[in-house]
Amino acid sequence: MTSVSIAFGKAAADDRAALVGYLPAGFPDKETAIRAALAMAEAGADVIEVGLPYSDPLMDGPVIADAVYHALKGGTRIADVLDTVSAIADAGTAALVMTYWNPVDQYGVDAFARDLANAGGAGLITPDLTPEEAEPWLTASDRYGLDRVFLVAPSSTTERIAEITALCRGFVYAVSLMGITGTRDAVSVSAGGVVARTREHTGLPVAVGLGVSNRDQAAEVASFADGVIVGSAFVRRLTQAPDQDSAIAGIRTLTAELAEGVRRPR
Repeated sequence: MTSVSIAFGKAAADDRAALVGYLPAGFPDKETAIRAALAMAEAGADVIEVGLPYSDPLMDGPVIADAVYHALKGGTRIADVLDTVSAIADAGTAALVMTYWNPVDQYGVDAFARDLANAGGAGLITPDLTPEEAEPWLTASDRYGLDRVFLVAPSSTTERIAEITALCRGFVYAVSLMGITGTRDAVSVSAGGVVARTREHTGLPVAVGLGVSNRDQAAEVASFADGVIVGSAFVRRLTQAPDQDSAIAGIRTLTAELAEGVRRPR
């Protein structure tokens, strides 16, 4: 079992969903990003996604896209991403890298998998990698014992869901609505249906992402999903903070609120 599987297993044993938090590496700077991730873990996040900054973030909404731009402008590199993963893993929390495929391909798939495993990383979330193009990653992830998290969406056909879930390890990422990332005023009505359809094809945990920003939304998603994924709301706390200490305090407060949400009785 990987650290991600253990984290989801512990949450299930407590009859609750796991809280999965996202932050891009290097934003607003490397030190703050690492401090924020560790604060998130201490305040109740079960799994942390470390975003690998990329120059063409197709799925990312304005909050994350702007943060990624600033991380790249500040000189964030893959080595910084791996250092962030290592710090989280050393603190005892499961860390996945969320990345578009091109940086991994350019780095070298086997080399990336090796270096991620050496850093203590649990695996990759790959939003733009299709099953048809995944063979190099399937081979490398098997070699180094890494999780591979693919995405299903409301538009995914039954056949496609079956194909995608068969490749997943760790959990399945269910996108609750079509479109870019960002906080929403309400949870998408399609979210429960995507989770139900996905569960017909896998025994893996199914986590829902896109849109959750507060305690009540987290509780709503936790009532039907195995994991609640939050990204833009965390990044906004960093963006709006006047200084580093305020940023860390904001991350800690939001994490605690969301953790309370996923722990409400189902």
